[in-house]
Amino acid sequence: MRTLKILILTLCVSAISFAQQTPGDKQTQAITIEGATAHLGNGDVIENALIMFENGTLTFVGSANSKIARKGTIIDAKGKHVYPGFIAPNATLGLVEVDAVRASDDEDEVGAMNPHIRSLIAYNTESKVVESMRPNGVLMAQITPRGGRISGTSSVVQLDAWNWEDAAIKADDAIHLNWPSNYSRGRWWLGEPNVLKENKNYAKEIEELTNYFAQSKAYNANKTTPKDLPFEALNGLMDGSKRLFVHVDYEKGITDAINFAKAENIKHLVIVGGYEANNVAHLLKQNNVPVLLQRTHSRPKGDDHDYDLPYKLATQLVNSGILVGLENAGDMERMNTRNLPFLAGTTVAHGLTKAQALSLITLNTAKILGVDDIVGSLEVGKDATLFISQGDALDMRTNKLDQAFIQGRTISLETHQTELYKRYSEKYKK
Repeated sequence: MRTLKILILTLCVSAISFAQQTPGDKQTQAITIEGATAHLGNGDVIENALIMFENGTLTFVGSANSKIARKGTIIDAKGKHVYPGFIAPNATLGLVEVDAVRASDDEDEVGAMNPHIRSLIAYNTESKVVESMRPNGVLMAQITPRGGRISGTSSVVQLDAWNWEDAAIKADDAIHLNWPSNYSRGRWWLGEPNVLKENKNYAKEIEELTNYFAQSKAYNANKTTPKDLPFEALNGLMDGSKRLFVHVDYEKGITDAINFAKAENIKHLVIVGGYEANNVAHLLKQNNVPVLLQRTHSRPKGDDHDYDLPYKLATQLVNSGILVGLENAGDMERMNTRNLPFLAGTTVAHGLTKAQALSLITLNTAKILGVDDIVGSLEVGKDATLFISQGDALDMRTNKLDQAFIQGRTISLETHQTELYKRYSEKYKK
């Protein structure tokens, strides 16, 4: 019994030491930030700004020259910069902690058609990966499932919470569909050449999708028994309460996905990835379809593509009048999500202004996710989700946060990495 008690105590201590930082307390008094350069996220910049928020909501955003009474705690931010919290869409944060540990991996589910699978209830607010986002200004994310033809339903969360109920900003915002590829590669493990070739099953796979949606419509029109949760989940696409995020890269797939959404009378379509979206920019613009663009720090996928295509693609789409946000899916995507602001910074070197680049990870993304009424920009009435940086937040050399707030709460910027840094800094000072 004594050994058992010691073991339990050891596990408890270990759990505490490896837990995420305690979420911030609810805002109880007004906070005033004065003197900073405020980057509003909507294209505007205010030098020598005055920002005030109370009860988690922005109450004033304007010039510090305004003759308005300052309230509560006053933060002198002269020489610093204030930004709205960055938003990471199409992320698997909190769904996987250690890839090699199956019990910590909840990013996908068995089966091909899973529109009813809710990523939100699998979201781990205690994730050490999640807490490492905040020191770079990534304060919100769209938690998205993976796998299958229809992966499931995503939700938008803020990244400082006790549990998934507290975290939710918008629950069940979208259903994610992995569009069939019109190309396939040879199976190298069977000795086939590893080159692109036509996918002969492409038309059949689209027909299967069409039939599945037709069955869903028939079910929801009659509400037959037994209850079918996948079909009921798809009903949100038809009534407009959910958005359809189609993960597709190539020109033909994007075109077919748009036509599919129109035929199914889906009200809100978003293209995710969109590697060849520049080839069908007119079609995207004509149908008012936004794009969550693939990771900017990528190599070209085709031998005949421009070497800098991934870097300049955002500029091409923005100049075509398309609503564009940035996403970070791919290799080591969870840990790399903290680099989201630097993906936006890269677009500045390839044609966008800093204000346009900032919008890619703030207001534009908020609009694409349908949460722009509460987050995405520094505007009166929106959530006080923002941070103070010592320098340009899109530049990895100067993005050094002093303070951050989510819904008005002062949040911790400590992480496992900062703890290790402090520990070994002390060691090598001796």
